[in-house]
Amino acid sequence: MTAQRGSDEELGVARGQGDRHVLGALPGFVRLTASAGWRTAEWTAGSSLRASRRLLGAAARGESAADLLSDMGDSLREQARIVLGVVDIEQRVRGPLADPGGAGSANGAGRRATEVLPSLSDRGAELLNRSADVTYEVSEHPAHERLLSEMAPDEARVLRLLATQGPQPAVDVRTRRPFDVGSQMMAPGLSMIAQEAGCRYPDRLPAYLNNLFRLGTVWFSREPLPDHRAYQLLEAQPDVVDAVRRAGRAKTVRRSILLTPFGLDFCETCLPLEMPIDTAEFPVVGDGAAEHEPPAEQR
Repeated sequence: MTAQRGSDEELGVARGQGDRHVLGALPGFVRLTASAGWRTAEWTAGSSLRASRRLLGAAARGESAADLLSDMGDSLREQARIVLGVVDIEQRVRGPLADPGGAGSANGAGRRATEVLPSLSDRGAELLNRSADVTYEVSEHPAHERLLSEMAPDEARVLRLLATQGPQPAVDVRTRRPFDVGSQMMAPGLSMIAQEAGCRYPDRLPAYLNNLFRLGTVWFSREPLPDHRAYQLLEAQPDVVDAVRRAGRAKTVRRSILLTPFGLDFCETCLPLEMPIDTAEFPVVGDGAAEHEPPAEQR
């Protein structure tokens, strides 16, 4: 009984002390509530007054409703930031991202804030101004540097071959059908460009040509070359003969691959065209092989 009475007395003392702490904190709560209410009322009255003045001014000047609503929304957001004490929240969030290292943030932020990048129309106008300036000279196309960074070494060899030896023959092997109805492609774009250019990876030639076409340097023409002897040598190559055998009744469609004017300008500007092309390690089947293989029917 004595222990229980002591525990009750200690609990009562603790409750009394807690009540005194709460009563002591009440004036602070009241002051905070009164201050927040006063600031809210002041902001509401100020916002109403400013909005009324803005409406009267807009009516006098004949402004559109869309511009008026946009300006009023911006004003209300700015006043809300002031009341909530987050006026500089954008600067605090943007600051670390703009200058991660923290060095020179004061000077760097000022320069970035005042620096304005030119628009696309401004850049286009600048190009037109340069073209009209008789004193402005440029020795090469500005895209040449980008092409050099997006080109494989073997692709440079392909361009040099086309620039020095001219258009190259290519053939498509298709199945022969009456009036070409139901004709299927067996092997497209076969050529000897990889061997003639001395490419290190001849099996990558289709990817090389795709990239060169993407860069605007080569063109796949449907027109054949006037010299038919080049096609006779090409059609005797093992990959063409194998495609003809797989097709059964086959025909070859003669085409050509050549440089575009932009590609020729790139080669003359960026590639040493006088260097010899080393193709000794790549064997090419000669004309004699055609005597041992049945020639494909021509279109």
